[in-house]
Amino acid sequence: MDSMITIVSGLPRSGTSMMMKMLEAGGMDVVVDNVRAADEDNPKGYYEFEKVKTITSDASWLDDAQGKVFKMVSMLLKQLPLDRTYKVIFMKRKMEEILASQRQMLIRQGKSDDQVSDKDFGRLFEKHLQEIEKWLATQSNFDILYINYNHAIEHPLQNVNAVNQFLGNILNIEKMLEVVDKALYRQKK
Repeated sequence: MDSMITIVSGLPRSGTSMMMKMLEAGGMDVVVDNVRAADEDNPKGYYEFEKVKTITSDASWLDDAQGKVFKMVSMLLKQLPLDRTYKVIFMKRKMEEILASQRQMLIRQGKSDDQVSDKDFGRLFEKHLQEIEKWLATQSNFDILYINYNHAIEHPLQNVNAVNQFLGNILNIEKMLEVVDKALYRQKK
């Protein structure tokens, strides 16, 4: 179990930070650097590790990730070295909510992305999800558990149990359940 590399993945704004916090509360060591501080969009933290973005040029940090969990956007999963095995908790969420959450975050940051419509972003994201899910299904070194954010908020025990079973029944379920905060589910569609 100590050599297992666990990854929380999905599209941006799909619930990956919540899952990271749940895994940390459940007893897993998380790989984070806290470069990106908590803010109004993620008041409990982003749980990011900047080196993840360098995976194509430097994967040496993966050695220190064994037995731990880190977060990686789904766009980077294909860049992982194929000589290792991975357990991936892939977060899914209603596309309209992802887009609304992304839009709200950009507004709060004083940025605007009016050049691309939500409809166009949605199509690009959906195409990416189809491609990455198809690719993951063909990778023998990836073990995948898909968790729907919307379902996890409404039925936390069922989802926590699924995650715990997926990771070998090593987690503290009660502590994980304490993390689920319906008040942070703000972009409902």
